[in-house]
Amino acid sequence: MGFQPIIPFGGMAGWTFLQRTQAVQQRAFEAAPEIKRDTDYFAKNIANVGTAADLVSDYRLLKVALGAFGLDDDLPNKAFIQKVLEEGSLDPDSFANRMVDKRYLALTEAFGFDLGTPSTQLSDFTDEILSNYNTRRFEIAVGAQDADMRLALALERDLGGIVDKDSTANGKWFSVMGNEPLRRVFETALGLPATLATLDIDKQLEVFRDRAKMVFGNGEVDHFSDPKARAELNRLFLVRSQIAAGSAGISPGAIALTLLGAI
Repeated sequence: MGFQPIIPFGGMAGWTFLQRTQAVQQRAFEAAPEIKRDTDYFAKNIANVGTAADLVSDYRLLKVALGAFGLDDDLPNKAFIQKVLEEGSLDPDSFANRMVDKRYLALTEAFGFDLGTPSTQLSDFTDEILSNYNTRRFEIAVGAQDADMRLALALERDLGGIVDKDSTANGKWFSVMGNEPLRRVFETALGLPATLATLDIDKQLEVFRDRAKMVFGNGEVDHFSDPKARAELNRLFLVRSQIAAGSAGISPGAIALTLLGAI
């Protein structure tokens, strides 16, 4: 077994430790033989791929490609992935553009099989994909130790991608609501129940926006373009998660003080 991330505490204490040691831990994780085998194979062989069919026919290449976008569970779904990649991103009616889960759009945009020259032939492509793959594999390994820490690690990337999108204010909230990990972070930080998902989508939007305005002083997703706002969201998520899990073992009064210090 390779290097397993060390998360000695839960909540903010664990997050502080992870932030302080992440660079060292991630380097050790990436040097593990099972990770090196995957990344070395991809680096050596990806330039030979010119079509979507080439990619899905090579299990080891496809494993890294999908893993780089958090789509590991789709590894057996070769026909589905080939369709996504072949239809590409240029056509507004393509499969990836019509899907709610925008990880598939990111995948096909990155590989560019609907372009004249696929990205597999570009010099910086391999490093970009491998960086994404290593990061996501590390997040998965962290999640095996503490699921909340995995969500906290992914928050910066996932929320940052939505904030940077050319989309309406409502569209950005719908993107948050449609991203399962992000939705859980917001629901927890805002003190909302998971049963909120059973309501009409427009009602959900109203609840998220109103509660965000109450807690953060601003009800729009663009508020989290500010790193301090994202840090505040993450801190409140971790504090509430720890309390909900009963891991803090503190009195109701101490709980109240902890929450007041996090918002």
